Amino acid sequence: MLRPEDLELLKEKGISEAAVEEQLNRFVTGFPYLKIIDTARVGAGIFRLSDEDIEGALDRWHEYLEHGGEVCKFVPASGAASRMFKALFEYVDGGTDELKEGTPVAQLLANVDLLPFKPELEKAVEKLYGKSLEEMLKEGRNREIIAAIVKPEGMNYGGLPKGLLKFHTYAEGARTPIEEHLTEGAQTAANSKGIVNLHFTVSANHRKLFEEKLAEVIPATEARTGVKFNVSMSEQKPFTDTIAVNPDNTPFLEDGKLLFRPGGHGALIRNLNDIDSAVVFIKNIDNVVPDSKREDTIKYKEILGGLLLEVHDQIEEDLIALEEKVYTPDDLKRMVEYLKTMLNVTDPRLDDTADDEIVEYLKAKLNRPLRVCGMVRNEGEPGGGPFITVNPDGSASPQILESNQVDPANEDYKKMMATATHFNPVDLVCYIKDIHGKKFDLPSYVDPATGFISSKSSHGKELRAMELPGLWNGAMSDWNTVFVEVPISTFNPVKTVNDLLRPAHQA
Repeated sequence: MLRPEDLELLKEKGISEAAVEEQLNRFVTGFPYLKIIDTARVGAGIFRLSDEDIEGALDRWHEYLEHGGEVCKFVPASGAASRMFKALFEYVDGGTDELKEGTPVAQLLANVDLLPFKPELEKAVEKLYGKSLEEMLKEGRNREIIAAIVKPEGMNYGGLPKGLLKFHTYAEGARTPIEEHLTEGAQTAANSKGIVNLHFTVSANHRKLFEEKLAEVIPATEARTGVKFNVSMSEQKPFTDTIAVNPDNTPFLEDGKLLFRPGGHGALIRNLNDIDSAVVFIKNIDNVVPDSKREDTIKYKEILGGLLLEVHDQIEEDLIALEEKVYTPDDLKRMVEYLKTMLNVTDPRLDDTADDEIVEYLKAKLNRPLRVCGMVRNEGEPGGGPFITVNPDGSASPQILESNQVDPANEDYKKMMATATHFNPVDLVCYIKDIHGKKFDLPSYVDPATGFISSKSSHGKELRAMELPGLWNGAMSDWNTVFVEVPISTFNPVKTVNDLLRPAHQA
């Protein structure tokens, strides 16, 4: 039973009592695993585009921009960079200057000249210890150098969001991921008026820092790229927080109050729902490269956008024909075939159904948000994978799955996971308005049964936490989806600070 003070807290957050009861029940029942038909691969769920396909997609994208098409870049940027520096924190807190050869910290210090934030590190070391970085390295004061990177009294890189860290070195100074996303937007998504729309999702405690950085870098980036930026920001909405429970599934109390935790990036479907643009690119904040390495990124951004428009063109044509009842039985057959071959939707009901029922089925299946997702060859990087799964209505369609959505006891599924050829680098382009220009209500296309539960702790006390269906996983479960193979050169995330030493991040 919820107490009066609990109900008051729910009211403050905008969370209904029914939603909390549903979450508490889900902790007891757990989330079901998805039923998988197979991995998606080239020729069976993933398209490999021909030169002709690529040329057509590029032409369609440029045409769209030239004719005033709506486009926005949506960049999830609320995550803190603490995980980037996990190895550094462990070393600093270990209490010794001794370095083991081959460890991440040893590699970092051996390549300190390649770090884009080296000038800031030199200043921090001088301020904290009264010596130069070179002197500190010669004296073997490694732990103090690393502390200067991650600790609040130094650069505080362990407490900042990734978007505000220095990632790439240029002659005029290092750039942050924010600046690289602005530049990428200028090169791929400037509309006919020379305006680039970007939206960053940020955490409340870092919003002011983002605002200050944007105010600093936008004028210089506009001068360098020749475009104007229209930048907006939002935070995860409080009503998307989820309740935490004890190991016995009773509500977890902290200082006598219910503890709520952010619902994970799946909560951002609400932020995406607020974007007033037909076309939206989605890409993580850390997946950026310097100017000299961006050629493939630009090309395939435009290809994904153009293919999205080509698919939407066909869907729009078919839906208009269905609405206006100007179709033949052969037209319906072609539409069903397009549903199967382009959107990879299969359903036993399509094989023996009357035409009037097929019409209603096609209307329902085609009239929904659309996404085109880039897929790269699986070379051991972490990330969700492309699969063909069974939906709650009995149809099957492409989905991006995380490992926690797959039953680990199912041997067939384990083999599928082990032999998957591709994974999702989170490079999506979406069409989120219907054929009449009205925005889809994106939360209504979420599969609520695709969240997951994890074990966490708070102030040393064990708890269970719930994450909402992931943004590009269950939150887009009922979208139409097209998977396209893209080169690995378009995927260069920075998961650890040592990733900045890779050639892809050296200007």
